[in-house]
Amino acid sequence: MEKPRTRFAPSPTGFMHIGNLRSAIFGYLMVKHDGGDFLLRIEDTDQTRKVEGAVEFIYNTCKLCGLEFDEGPLNGGPYGPYTQSERLDLYKKYAEELVEKGSAYYCFCSEERLEKLRKIAEDNHMAFMYDGHCKNLSKEEIEKNLKEGVPYVIRQKMPKEGTSSYDDLVYGHISVENHILEDQILLKSDGYPTYNFANVVDDHLMHITHVARGNEYVMSTPKYNLLYDAFGWKRPLYIHLPMVLGPDGQKLSKRNGDASFMDLYHEGYLPEAIVNYLALLGWSPEDNREIFTLEELVKVFDPKRISKSPSTYDVKKLNWVNAQYIKKMNFDSFYLFVRPYLEEAYDLSNKEESWIKELLRIYQNHISYGKEIVEVTDLFFKDHITFNEECKEFMKEETVPNTLKVFTEEIEQISDWTVENVNQAIMNTKEKANVKGKMLYMPIRIQVTGQMHGPELPDTIHLLGKETVLSRLKK
Repeated sequence: MEKPRTRFAPSPTGFMHIGNLRSAIFGYLMVKHDGGDFLLRIEDTDQTRKVEGAVEFIYNTCKLCGLEFDEGPLNGGPYGPYTQSERLDLYKKYAEELVEKGSAYYCFCSEERLEKLRKIAEDNHMAFMYDGHCKNLSKEEIEKNLKEGVPYVIRQKMPKEGTSSYDDLVYGHISVENHILEDQILLKSDGYPTYNFANVVDDHLMHITHVARGNEYVMSTPKYNLLYDAFGWKRPLYIHLPMVLGPDGQKLSKRNGDASFMDLYHEGYLPEAIVNYLALLGWSPEDNREIFTLEELVKVFDPKRISKSPSTYDVKKLNWVNAQYIKKMNFDSFYLFVRPYLEEAYDLSNKEESWIKELLRIYQNHISYGKEIVEVTDLFFKDHITFNEECKEFMKEETVPNTLKVFTEEIEQISDWTVENVNQAIMNTKEKANVKGKMLYMPIRIQVTGQMHGPELPDTIHLLGKETVLSRLKK
């Protein structure tokens, strides 16, 4: 049995967005589950959209996520080069081979002629489709045009009758009527191949056995297969992945400004948590488990469990997954992870190191991503706190004034400012004000922090310091 091989083949157009990274993850899990090879190929045939440094972004993103490439532009391999703009001579050779076989033809149509055809199609509310005008040129006309240097493209000669079919691992048996398949361009007039053609040539030459890509290619895959058949090459196995939609119901994309991996990374989302979350977007394990290491995902990944339905990118769910990873971090790692966010937002020069460590310790189980530490701890760094409407409403309860009065007296009497003594002050208030539970803790928390929820109240009060707490209690 031949060794499974798949590729991740992005265009170098900037940061990797979430949908693109999800495709890479699925390809990696699928091929590694069967002990195969994972390749990186850079598809830069559209030079107008190329972004400097994008290849390094792709490598860095995948490395952070644990997706190591067996072959690629930076680490080489037996089937290089792995960048399409360095393989142009190959595409020309294979395009001309198809012309000789009668499966493709030279098209000398001018842009003016094509524009007229587009206009006619638009006026008739029809999709533009090339009319095959150059398909029937005589050998003499072709040679004359080539000799005179008339610009040309090479087009694939599509069958116009019958159907083309293939089997997809996710969507099953797919059939497409041949008459809707346009004689697509294989080689452009500038010598660059189209995406479709370069894809097929490279996948064959790099011995790709499995192609995992977005389901927007489901209906155009017969075009690829007709190329494989024309060359007499073996078709790969296709796995078309369901779309990832944004909260607005639109497909996630870089052009729409949707989140990239690096955006999330800089906000303090852990790469292993992002991978875990994305693996569950459109795929599910046999049990209801939700937290997996990459190694565990490789072990259990079954492409037959990929869903046909689109998945929605849900930040709340990502936050939940990321929070599980943050909770499991040892404290030293957590401290190094979140301290830079605090340093960037607040002046820590007058804070003891032990105070900063204690602050981060009590909040480790209360944040979903690194940068959130800034938002949840702002009550320790500002002079004035404000109440939201829910807090204001709660503070109208009739027992609140007396609870706060008693607690203020208890705090004033503390000479040794420790967590234990703060806790004792709360317990004394419980007895003297005759309140308990929510009616004890909530008024105190709201009055001194401006929040209804947070870490253990004695810890929070202790870190705020006696002077700040009394100042807020008396307002």
